[in-house]
Amino acid sequence: QVQLVESGGGLVQAGGSLRLSCAASGRPFNSYAMGWFLQAPGKEREFVAAQDRSGLRQYYADSVKGRSTISRDNPKNTLYLQMNSLKPEDTAVYYCAGGGVLSDRSQDYSYWGQGTQVTVSS
Repeated sequence: QVQLVESGGGLVQAGGSLRLSCAASGRPFNSYAMGWFLQAPGKEREFVAAQDRSGLRQYYADSVKGRSTISRDNPKNTLYLQMNSLKPEDTAVYYCAGGGVLSDRSQDYSYWGQGTQVTVSS
């Protein structure tokens, strides 16, 4: 089993930055791919970014490409999402997820955190 705990969310003005963290425990952190997803009120969960087990490959949703960076520190069992130039439409609950493959599909991830709220004011 894997436990994931997100942190780093909060209220920020448009144009600002946040760094989300996801602390993992349980299985060895470098044994699974990781991703970030978001869910805005009344909407389905959406893919944000994903990175493979080694941290060498990653890809992003078009909506965040160029503004966000996913990274992982395997010795520290932690995943990060650096978000810059935030927009009000980025407002959502952000979830980290762990799974066996590098994927943008939520169904490919077996482990989920509880989420952290990001609110961007205009």
